[in-house]
Amino acid sequence: MRIFLTGATGYVGAAVLESLVRQGHEVTALVRNKEKAKRVARRGAHAVVGDLKQPDSFQADLDGQDGYVHAAYDSRSGPAVERSALEIMLKAATRPRTVGGPPAAKRFFIYTSAVWILGRSPEPAAEDAPINPIEHAAWRPAHEQLVLGASSDTLRTAVVRPGVLYGGGTGMVGDLFAAASNGLVRVVGDGNNRWPLVYDRDLADLYARLVVREDGTGIFHANDEGDERVNDLVTAIRKHLPVKLAVRHVPLDEARQKMGPYAEALALDQVVRSPRARALGWTPSLHSVAGNALRLLDEWRAARN
Repeated sequence: MRIFLTGATGYVGAAVLESLVRQGHEVTALVRNKEKAKRVARRGAHAVVGDLKQPDSFQADLDGQDGYVHAAYDSRSGPAVERSALEIMLKAATRPRTVGGPPAAKRFFIYTSAVWILGRSPEPAAEDAPINPIEHAAWRPAHEQLVLGASSDTLRTAVVRPGVLYGGGTGMVGDLFAAASNGLVRVVGDGNNRWPLVYDRDLADLYARLVVREDGTGIFHANDEGDERVNDLVTAIRKHLPVKLAVRHVPLDEARQKMGPYAEALALDQVVRSPRARALGWTPSLHSVAGNALRLLDEWRAARN
């Protein structure tokens, strides 16, 4: 299939790109500069240099696609730019591809949200759980509804809510590795909060399933259901470091002053379940960061070199 992908060099999008290309799909990847274009071209995608803030830079490439995967978010531009981009892509997704002849196959549109939309979830929360987004994700419900509301006889739409990603060199777990390697980890809160984690390659596998499944509509959570506490991760990482590790627990109010609303995400306690994703046959290959700390630490080091 022909798929238009945003965020192809980001944490989520890079993993999705690799999975889609591996499955034989023709991916058109929106990137912001020529260096990133070369990077995605080496990985088997057709690169389009453009920017979500400038629709004219990519609008012509939206036609002729079988589906769209939106995995980009530019925190510098903000939710308004994303909403505008979503509206433009959804409009393209609903335009007729042919005049006359048999009806074209149903297109798809997949939007990347976040489990933070659930808010504090100390009890298991599946895809049908009520939402209570933290400030850092307060704008996402409206964008989810925009995408889901565009579903029609010719377009199926889906929302993926990834957990906290691990694997590679970035993200919250990557930040833990970086801080630990420098000898000091600052944990927001008491560290007994649980992060709903997911391996980047496992998350990408869910996207690959969704693009080909006609029943891939609605909301899908993606996490390994290991329910690991931040303290557990730090303890596991400590065992594999050559430096003596100090841990400082930072009160949430203090962290907010330095980090803004993102601090709440780091301290959020969530137990998330993914029954709709598992019903598609999706099964995470990794179920624990703590249990694979050495392997993931090696991946983190390799990604940074």
